[in-house]
Amino acid sequence: MTIKLYKLDGSPQVRPPLMLADILKLEFEPVTVNLLAGEHLKPEYVEKNPNHTIPMLEDDGYIVADSHAILMYLVDKYGQDQQQLYPKDLKLRTTVNQRLFFEASTLATARQAAMVGIFKNNATGPDEEGIKKVNELYKTLEAYLSKTKFLACDHLTIADISCVATISAVDYVVPIDAKYTKLSAWFNNLKQEQWYKNGNEPGLEIFIQYLKGMIAKNSGQA
Repeated sequence: MTIKLYKLDGSPQVRPPLMLADILKLEFEPVTVNLLAGEHLKPEYVEKNPNHTIPMLEDDGYIVADSHAILMYLVDKYGQDQQQLYPKDLKLRTTVNQRLFFEASTLATARQAAMVGIFKNNATGPDEEGIKKVNELYKTLEAYLSKTKFLACDHLTIADISCVATISAVDYVVPIDAKYTKLSAWFNNLKQEQWYKNGNEPGLEIFIQYLKGMIAKNSGQA
């Protein structure tokens, strides 16, 4: 049996499966997909994943596309000793799902808003609207974390793993304000974990360096 993870390390969506694989001690064959070269649009890739996105998991011929679905699948199939990451309890699992959907919609939208000024408007940072959206996001996360230690409950779940990858990217552009004490504590706590260091930091550094290059270009320094 071979598990393949099709990925591009700089992508925030790719890093949650990498972090979870580290937690589960799960080995897989990494397959880098060069988006700039259009490798995700090749017929053989689109045949497997018509949405031609990354990450994509191929487990002994079975295809799972979308970062969130991959997290759910990996815990259910390979996390027998880590079921608390995606609890079986209906209400708790539903809360985890809600946080995952929040990451896929609200958090992802805020990330795009934070980056649009740099990638589309040739600016050196986010515009006022982008900063506003990010701070609304931070406010919501602060409210979640005011009820529980982690985003869905009082222990780590795949909701935290999914969200922290995006937060780590957004925080570089719009740093978390010190007034969000719960969010800051949560983020700083997760950054100390070895699975975060192994699965998120390398790709985050690639993302940051790419962003720095764009900013330098937009400012005329590159």
